[in-house]
Amino acid sequence: MNRSESPKISCRNVWKIFGPRPAQTLAQVQDATHSKESVLAQSGHVLAVRDVSFEVYPRETFVVMGLSGSGKSTLLRCLPRLIEPTAGQIIIDGEDIERANARQLRAIRRHKMSMVFQHFGLFAHRRVIDNVAYGLEVQGVDKAERHRRAAEVLEMVNLRGWEESYPDQLSGGMQQRVGLARALAVDPEIMLFDEPFSALDPLIRRDMQDELCRLQDHIHKTMIFITHDFAEALRMGDRIAIMKDGEFVQVGAPEEVMLHPATDYVREFTKDAPRALVLTARSIMTPVNGQSISTERAIPAAASLHSLIPLVAASDAPLPVIDERQTIIGSVDRTAVMLALAGA
Repeated sequence: MNRSESPKISCRNVWKIFGPRPAQTLAQVQDATHSKESVLAQSGHVLAVRDVSFEVYPRETFVVMGLSGSGKSTLLRCLPRLIEPTAGQIIIDGEDIERANARQLRAIRRHKMSMVFQHFGLFAHRRVIDNVAYGLEVQGVDKAERHRRAAEVLEMVNLRGWEESYPDQLSGGMQQRVGLARALAVDPEIMLFDEPFSALDPLIRRDMQDELCRLQDHIHKTMIFITHDFAEALRMGDRIAIMKDGEFVQVGAPEEVMLHPATDYVREFTKDAPRALVLTARSIMTPVNGQSISTERAIPAAASLHSLIPLVAASDAPLPVIDERQTIIGSVDRTAVMLALAGA
């Protein structure tokens, strides 16, 4: 992710209201005094997404986390206009999606974006390789080329040798890998994930998180990832948006959300989160202010608290923290690590 680049996706003041008169309802509820519950009681309309604005940068994994009914999946479906927003702008690579005609929108969905859903949506009567190649088939790619590409991405997701199998011959985790491979096969610039791992057993879910993180290190796609699991959000996201009642209540890097929760709602999620695995030396260090620090036992700024525990336990001296250029930028000591682990 490079924040100096132009955003890949910009959402500006996006609203989605479900009901027979959404525009009329929108005009009545644009001030903050109308809650989701009061809108439903007074008008019979559901306020699903409320004035949401955010940007996603090239190669960033942007996670939207919220409980059931928070509006996160509705927001995701507004991006390719699978659900039509009631108001607001959605800009992708400088193009206003709301102004796209049917042909342009089809091209965006087929070539620029791919979606991976919670329910795998595989074709039971098609072999794995044909499921993976389906998007290429829709694009009109000839059979030999789409099978070649499908075989490549199956190897990427560690399913080589399963090309001729059918979905019901695969485990749930393997089926989700097929879904992931299908999304990758069209080589999209943007990948949208709607709670893709929530139906999987915990161990398989962890494996799929590892798999996607590994893939992202190689493919560098722009990703929006929806989840209701805060630990998953912390693990997957470069930045996290926490959503409640259709609104974003906080947006920030995992460390920022963990250290500085903006509301009591966010704070409840951070209480039981794995601080030792999320927080880093950079987030808890004391910046260098001209003091002299020995360069011995220097630790990288990205080192997790978990990795620092044995180091600070072995010495009372502060440890220098170095950046990617091997420059000392701060120091950490035993007290800083213990306070961070305790949430103080």
